Amino acid sequence: MRRRLVPAALLLPLALLLSACGGTSAAQTGGGGTDGKGSLTLNVGDQKGGSEAVLRAAGELKDLDYKIKWSTFTSGPPLLEAVNARAVDIGGVGNTPPVFAAGAGSKITVVAAWHGTSKGDTILVPNDSKLSSPQQLKGHSVAVAQGSSAHYQLVASLRKAGLTLGDVHVKYLQPADALAAFTSGKVDAWAVWDPYSSQVLQGKQGRVLTTGDGITNGLTFQVAAPAALKDTKKAAAIKDFLQRLRRAQDWVSAHPEEWAKVWAKDTGLPYEVALAAVQRTYGTRVPVAVDGPLIASEQQIADTFAGLKLIPRKVDFGAFTDTRFNGTLPASTSAPRPSKES
Repeated sequence: MRRRLVPAALLLPLALLLSACGGTSAAQTGGGGTDGKGSLTLNVGDQKGGSEAVLRAAGELKDLDYKIKWSTFTSGPPLLEAVNARAVDIGGVGNTPPVFAAGAGSKITVVAAWHGTSKGDTILVPNDSKLSSPQQLKGHSVAVAQGSSAHYQLVASLRKAGLTLGDVHVKYLQPADALAAFTSGKVDAWAVWDPYSSQVLQGKQGRVLTTGDGITNGLTFQVAAPAALKDTKKAAAIKDFLQRLRRAQDWVSAHPEEWAKVWAKDTGLPYEVALAAVQRTYGTRVPVAVDGPLIASEQQIADTFAGLKLIPRKVDFGAFTDTRFNGTLPASTSAPRPSKES
């Protein structure tokens, strides 16, 4: 079957994806309905193809003795703004939006984590590019979404190569605009996450210069509103919700093809792109504890962005975490499931 890249215009559904994830210009896209029954309502922030989709596909929205009211957001930052405003009780984001929210003094609390590979976090270059190593990025233009996990991956990759952000021409672009710039030759490289990485690679429109493997922490989070955690009944519902999410992630890892079909239908992704992203990234995630190593890893991200003056103040990331839902989960440093990318 001939593979082609989806045009930039068709990337609009992808702006709604559960991602690693970032961007500062996205906004809420509206409600996503209600599941369950009972007098208690848990307001859950989601991203297209995210928690609701995977819970439903895994059969984990059955027998709820509380209601889940879904609200859909285009990315992590506006979702966390809603958590801060107490419009949402809990929601899922990647490893960098909580750092920016904490830096802004938002009322948020990380309550659960998953550890996956960072192979889907890539710096891509066109197939005909003369660049063959991150060291050669000096003086070249790189597209990235500001405040995203890719933003930190770019900083960390440059640092490993002996470079800084000042050594490259950073173009802050959201994925749809970045793809257009990348494929038209207006930027020399693109720092991005799955499924965008898989989309470019499956479409044979670019190649990997480097990945975040061994550079970024591969963590994703569920982040709650402190007020919800102080409510005994809501805290109990959050505990149940997290248990269901953990089982659903296990289902994804055991049924990658089935989940890719659901995910493709829900987001508009081509199936082959969805499957590649699941095999490379999403199917590798394992639930882990919110613990000391996790806090230290996120603290490093926070200190990096504070040093770059990209967040307004230093952050004590540990003050934005709650370990009560760890249970018997393994340490955050536990190895993710192996990537099944080809």
